[in-house]
Amino acid sequence: EVQLGESGGGLVQAGGSLRLSCAASGFTFDDYAIGWFRQAPGKEREGVSCISSSDGNTYYADSVKGRFTISSDNAKNTVYLQMNSLKPEDTAVYYCAAGALCGRFDYWGQGTQVTVSS
Repeated sequence: EVQLGESGGGLVQAGGSLRLSCAASGFTFDDYAIGWFRQAPGKEREGVSCISSSDGNTYYADSVKGRFTISSDNAKNTVYLQMNSLKPEDTAVYYCAAGALCGRFDYWGQGTQVTVSS
């Protein structure tokens, strides 16, 4: 059974940092791309970042470039999202997803709340 579990969310002041983790199981981690998405209240889900575990290519939304960094520890089947210089507009539920390619996701986690206070 494919499972994705996010952790690391919380409440932080603007300018602060958080590191989200996405622990994956039930599939061959090296063959998948892992993406991070977020959804704020009343807004559509937004793609934040993605990493291809096979070649390490990474992608970022313009809104987070230079502030967020995605990385993968294949030995631990875990993908991280390091979020620095957080802004109130980063407040959302953050989800990780897995799929064959960045942009094509088949499995989703339950999400973790990130709240950035001003």
